[in-house]
Amino acid sequence: MRVRTPLLAAAVCAALMGTGTVASAQISIGVSVHIAPPVLPVYTQPVMPASGYLWVPGYWAWSDDGAYYYWVPGTWVLPPQPGLLWTPGYWGWANDVYVWHEGYWGPSVGFYGGVDYGFGYGPHGYDGGYWNHGQFYYNTSVTHVRPGMRLAHTYNHPIAGGGAPGHASFNGGRGGVQVHATAAQLSAGRERHVMPISAQRDLINSASHDQRLRASYNHGHPGVATTPRPDTFTRSGGEAAHAPQPSGVSPQEHRPAEHGTGPAHEPRAQGNAHPTPNFAPREHVPTTPRAEPHAAPHANAHPVAPHPSAQHGGSDDKGGDRRDQHPPRP
Repeated sequence: MRVRTPLLAAAVCAALMGTGTVASAQISIGVSVHIAPPVLPVYTQPVMPASGYLWVPGYWAWSDDGAYYYWVPGTWVLPPQPGLLWTPGYWGWANDVYVWHEGYWGPSVGFYGGVDYGFGYGPHGYDGGYWNHGQFYYNTSVTHVRPGMRLAHTYNHPIAGGGAPGHASFNGGRGGVQVHATAAQLSAGRERHVMPISAQRDLINSASHDQRLRASYNHGHPGVATTPRPDTFTRSGGEAAHAPQPSGVSPQEHRPAEHGTGPAHEPRAQGNAHPTPNFAPREHVPTTPRAEPHAAPHANAHPVAPHPSAQHGGSDDKGGDRRDQHPPRP
């Protein structure tokens, strides 16, 4: 079912990325499987807990011990530091195997196989928001915000397809997404990266031991599709996957199907304070998706350039709800 082939994995990554170099490739060496991952379930995004959180979409991971796919719930996460964005991991097909490319934090969103993870992570790139001088501008067309929640900076840029996840969960091969990396995504892949933080690794570990999340048990419909935050994942929490919503329905209008269950508790908004990260930046290196020991802090943080769309909005000195009149991208 699974093979350990570092050289094969590097070749696969080069082919998918459309470049001959793999020095900074987004890949997990040694995780390659002969069985295709299931299609992505369609689910409702939970309400954002508070300002500062970014959405990390759910995905199918592979268990080395049990030789099965299991679902890692989508969740809201505080980035390791302001200015960083999440590039989701993805499965890529080449040379008769499916190879896992691990996700990472960085100043730009790189290539994630063209997989339509939804909620801003579309097939051609990220459109869920951007950073500007330490403040995140949320695209409310793909962000589920609680009514009355005050965010300093927002805009509304509708996404084709309605923002819900697509079906194919891998790049290349029969039934896979046929998308190649853009020049900007290749450039992002060469930037200094920060690996998944401890809260994300803990969620992966917990999900791997939950029978409801195993594809062999749920037949592609995980018992828990999302969790409001990584630390709130429990056996009774999260939200069940449900049938696709009609086209044109916004995230704010999505509702679980009758057989779905909503989050047991919604965390209260905690203001705009950004807590101290518990995982310091370091160079991106190939790793497996298993939980790893806590890394020692690194003194060299990567500077983040302002987003070119900064001219479209500024800070609100009164701390009110500032909504840009123009989206950051055409």
